Amino acid sequence: MAALHARTLNALGLLGCCAILLVAFSYQFVLGELPCPLCLLQRAAFAASGLGFALSVRFGPRPSHYGVAILSSLVGIVLASRQVALHIVPRTGGYGSTLLGLHFYTLALIAFVALIAVVGLLLLMQDGVRPETQLAHDGGTFGKACLALFVLIVLANAASTAAECGGGLCPDDPARYEALDAWLKW
Repeated sequence: MAALHARTLNALGLLGCCAILLVAFSYQFVLGELPCPLCLLQRAAFAASGLGFALSVRFGPRPSHYGVAILSSLVGIVLASRQVALHIVPRTGGYGSTLLGLHFYTLALIAFVALIAVVGLLLLMQDGVRPETQLAHDGGTFGKACLALFVLIVLANAASTAAECGGGLCPDDPARYEALDAWLKW
């Protein structure tokens, strides 16, 4: 496999992480559903997984980049599993809206497992990437666009988290942007 094809596949993986974060972000602003602390941590795990793909887009595929994606996805699996376990008890109800009939934390669990499977496939395909061609491309226009989108989404999520949580702990059941409200009162 040529290095450009490997980077394109990594850009698609990065675009998948961006799509997940964009859907969660749109539910936050369109439906007014503020993410709970576990949701915020799962978003951070998606961002960290995306970082593994971003490194492969920018610098070429390497096992260490895939290691970042896998370890971040494993952390995400633990976080999403914890939230699924919290809401699996009868009569406790779920948290937030559903998409395709599943709550976001359940979809996140599925997505983290899928990310590990995708990275495994990329690792299997990487054996065919010739090392001498890894630096021949800089990711191309598509890769650069995916990188720019990823950076913007991560910065927007960081800003919204800071607005929601302020300088302290995030509320268990958020109802408002605490730091933003405090700043507006100041």
